[in-house]
Amino acid sequence: MALIEILIDTNAYVEFKRGNPQTLEILRYAQTIGINHIVLGELLAGFSVGNREVENQRELNQFLETPRVKLLTSNEMTAKYYAVIYKQLRNKGKPIPTNDMWIAATAMQYRLTLLSYDKHFANIEGLLYGQQLNDFLPSITQ
Repeated sequence: MALIEILIDTNAYVEFKRGNPQTLEILRYAQTIGINHIVLGELLAGFSVGNREVENQRELNQFLETPRVKLLTSNEMTAKYYAVIYKQLRNKGKPIPTNDMWIAATAMQYRLTLLSYDKHFANIEGLLYGQQLNDFLPSITQ
């Protein structure tokens, strides 16, 4: 099976750390695992109010140092994708959290498939996203 390029949502990282088999299977086939500053901020915020902040931070740093993991930056292009997503969802009357619009904008900008367990991403036209390996198969050439 060919390799895939993904962007992970916060909940996907959490499921990875919990050892979720479908998350682990997807990550096994990921050539590139993107993470953006929004997901990073959400993770750090969660760590800061938990009982394992130092350990969680250490594990996240190890993850970020993995060669396949890329910390993606936001710029003017990300903002343009955000604006398109915002307008689309507003016109549909289907708002989603602001952070999730930024995460989707990053996935679209970098042409990555988003790994998330939030179903509301299905409302974003042009966004490739999935929750199990079969969702990523159209982008895989065998």
